Amino acid sequence: MDELSGKVAVITGGASGIGLALARRLAAESMSLVIADIEQSALDAAVSALSETTEVIGVRADVSKYDEVESIATAAVERFGAIHLAVNNAGVALGGQMWDLTIEDWQWVLGVDLWGVIHGMKAFVPRLIASGGGHIVNTASMAGLTSLPFMGPYNVSKHGVVTLSETLYAELALLHPEVGVTVVCPGWVRTGINRSERNRAATGNAGEAVATVPKGEDGIGSIVDGLIAGGIDPDEVATLIVAAVKAGDLYVLTHPDWTPMVTRRADGIVAGINPEVTIPGL
Repeated sequence: MDELSGKVAVITGGASGIGLALARRLAAESMSLVIADIEQSALDAAVSALSETTEVIGVRADVSKYDEVESIATAAVERFGAIHLAVNNAGVALGGQMWDLTIEDWQWVLGVDLWGVIHGMKAFVPRLIASGGGHIVNTASMAGLTSLPFMGPYNVSKHGVVTLSETLYAELALLHPEVGVTVVCPGWVRTGINRSERNRAATGNAGEAVATVPKGEDGIGSIVDGLIAGGIDPDEVATLIVAAVKAGDLYVLTHPDWTPMVTRRADGIVAGINPEVTIPGL
């Protein structure tokens, strides 16, 4: 998809972080935008800012619910007549010992991070085909290529997004090569994902709060907050995504210094070697 100007992009989780950075980048490419987010105030602010440079509409949606993702696709086609680029970017995070997390914790993270992408794939790919071709982008994580401690639900969901994207790439290459696929695997990025529980009640899956990650000065939660604060800017990720879409690249890895960890994991699996347990950045 080497030409973006005049085409239509849909972005879930588009009101903040990587999603909003990508929206700004695509607006600069003269694309029309459909921005979806669960946080109405952030969505309104994003649409207002983006409307200064491009045509844009906002759709409030909970991606863990298929009907609401379908409503995003419907709104895009009704307003602009087509979808050429679909970005399944909405994401949340939760940490702790896996055996202490509630079933509601698992359902919330998997509902947004994995089912949200499944729903987007189901709703958007037929529209991409009907529009004559285009590209789908799924935001995974380096957590989809590694298995860091205290991130169980997030790791499981992001591994799912990686293999979903790889399988989708293979199927489209065989049946609809006019539609490309990119899976984005960032490391630490300066986003608000570590504060994503602020929107949990809006998904209807609040559950009971459980303090599974120490939040004190020396706790894992505080360490992760610091790592995210020191991460790369979302604009850098957006630039890499646009380049991958134009080139038709499947993988986007944003942190070259993390790739040896992925290599060690793959080599260790083949060799039958137990993994070394580390947290990047520490």
